Parts: sequence; C-alpha cells; structure tokens
Amino acid sequence: MPREFFRSDRIADAIQRSLARVIQTEVRDPRLGLVNINSVDVTRDLSIAKVYVTVVGAKEESESEVAVKVLNKAAGFLRNVIAKELTMRSAPRLSFFYDRTAVQGQNLANLIDRAVAADKQRSEDEGE
Repeated sequence: MPREFFRSDRIADAIQRSLARVIQTEVRDPRLGLVNINSVDVTRDLSIAKVYVTVVGAKEESESEVAVKVLNKAAGFLRNVIAKELTMRSAPRLSFFYDRTAVQGQNLANLIDRAVAADKQRSEDEGE
C-alpha cells in the first residue's frame, strides 16, 4: 500500500506549526508585526525549507518586505529552536518569502464584486 504523505510533507507541517508559535512568542522585533505562515515547502533531502508568510495589517507591501528581512536575519535562531523542538538531527535551512497570493485574491474578489454590482445595476436600469 503506497504512503499517503511523504516525510518531507510531515516535517513541513511540523515546521509550520512550530514557527507560528516561536515567531509569536520568541522573536521580539517591533518591525515584525503579526506574521501569518501560509505554507512551508521542504526539499526531499530535508536540507532547505521555503517559508511563505504574509503580514496581517500591513498597509503597504514594503512593510511586509521589511518583516521578511527581519525573519531572514532571525532564520539561524529559528532553525536552532526548531531543531530542538522537533528533535531533528539536522534542521533544514530556513528561507522566508513574502506570499502575495492573499493580496491578489482579495483584489480579484473586489473586481468580481464590482462586476456583479455593475451587472446588477445595468439589468435594473434596462428593466425600468
């Protein structure tokens, strides 16, 4: 019977949960804000983990980019904490990236809402 999940997928999930807790409680940088970890991709050899994050409440994309830089500077500390917490022989190297999909999804949803409202208004105008 084939496996449902690869080991790298299970480790990615564990790293995501651990990072969410550790960033919130251990990293104390005022530039960071509230960070949401969207996903973690771990290579099959478990040497590199790409962490995709968004910053909740960031008004501009530059604020999110600053938070990503802060996280990349703290990557060594976070890697050490994760290695201890997950009791791994060697923890993957962490690289943080800003995830634009949430912002793009919100923009698309707004466009769809405006198109639906315009269509409804046009059908009401034609019906009168």
